[in-house]
Amino acid sequence: MTKVVILGGGPGGYEAALVATQLGAQVTIIERDGIGGSAVLSDVVPSKALVAVAEAAIDTRSASLIGVHTSEVHIELDDVNARLKKWAANQSRHIFDSLIAAGVHIIAGTGELISENKVKAVTKSGEEIIEADVILLATGARPRELSSAIPDGERILNWKQLYDLPSLPEKMIVVGSGVTGAEFAGAFQALGSNVVLISSREQVLPGEDTDAAAVIEQVFSDRGMTVLNRARAKEVRRSLNGVEVELESGEVIDGSHCLMAVGSLPNTENLNLAGIGVATNEAGFIQVDKVSRTNIRGVYAAGDCTGVFMLASVAAMQGRIAMRHALGDAVAPLNLETVSSNVFTDPEIATVGFSQKDAEADPDSVRSVMLPLATNARAKMQGITEGFVKLYCKADSGIIVGGVVVSPKASELIFPIAIAVENRLTADQIAHTFTIYPSLTGSIAEAARRLFQRV
Repeated sequence: MTKVVILGGGPGGYEAALVATQLGAQVTIIERDGIGGSAVLSDVVPSKALVAVAEAAIDTRSASLIGVHTSEVHIELDDVNARLKKWAANQSRHIFDSLIAAGVHIIAGTGELISENKVKAVTKSGEEIIEADVILLATGARPRELSSAIPDGERILNWKQLYDLPSLPEKMIVVGSGVTGAEFAGAFQALGSNVVLISSREQVLPGEDTDAAAVIEQVFSDRGMTVLNRARAKEVRRSLNGVEVELESGEVIDGSHCLMAVGSLPNTENLNLAGIGVATNEAGFIQVDKVSRTNIRGVYAAGDCTGVFMLASVAAMQGRIAMRHALGDAVAPLNLETVSSNVFTDPEIATVGFSQKDAEADPDSVRSVMLPLATNARAKMQGITEGFVKLYCKADSGIIVGGVVVSPKASELIFPIAIAVENRLTADQIAHTFTIYPSLTGSIAEAARRLFQRV
């Protein structure tokens, strides 16, 4: 029986474990913080649950647009945080039970590589050397910290520390306008905080579709958020009753709290990677190929510690691919061109496949159509005024190669476009597929019809 040892119980680790047991392996997971890892316990699950609470607040306040009049929205943050932690713990327990039912052995502790076929597990009761035929490193990542803005868990915070706040921040300053910064800025503004978002770039969400980012920035502004573009935080310090954020321009912004959202660092420094020769890049991320192999035979890696595409869905896919490859099952290499991703702002931004930058790099080979949601009958019924559907296809064949949806629940609407990209469907095929009327998905078919005519 093949022995598999997995370091890390997040999406990359637990999904890999389930596949490995299905394929007949004996599996051990070593996890420090709890099954599900930071994705379940302190990142993806609680943060998206917080966003869901914020969406409910937004929907309640805007219900008057469709004739439903409500009283003022009041948020009890300590109650919200207690519920978020409970949901995260329940999800962790559910995954734990699934692993135990599958026969996975779980060790609470940390792991370190001794060789390509030996791992040292360190627990409260001591150390244990475990032999392995296959090792998977899935140790995740943590919030990046700046020496000029060290989080204290009270006023200067990273995103893991938000769920211990006893009350809603009066004025939240968010440093960093990437996905994490934008999501939390939008959430706290919706919950009732006065929010200032500091972006060092020309626009919020610099890695996203520029049309989509423009919609989000306008929505933020319309809802009362202060967005400072082309501004860089030099230092964050405690003040008598809050925080001071000093910009490189010399301007000082006062607030009650500051959230630092300036990227992530891989949890790879204590694994003894150099000791057995596992290659990393300059930032410490483990280098892997498209089937999750490192440069050391029998040692694989998955998830945020690889820096490939820091999404829970990609981590899970990397873990599943690693086990199928290691255990001799049929496997297809990771294809990032078909990965769908989502920014959980309100409205959401969902993308898959070709991007605007890709299209601009070769404009003669790709055609696109952007259709505003404001023309959609269902959107009008629901009071949706912002957002759009954008589709990309090959100019010669009409094959759908990408798409963007900016809408409430865009994370659900992107799936039919992802199916089209994955299966190389054409604009003609999408255009001739029935949709429900009225529905938001009708805009996807309508965009395909316009794209087909253009092709």
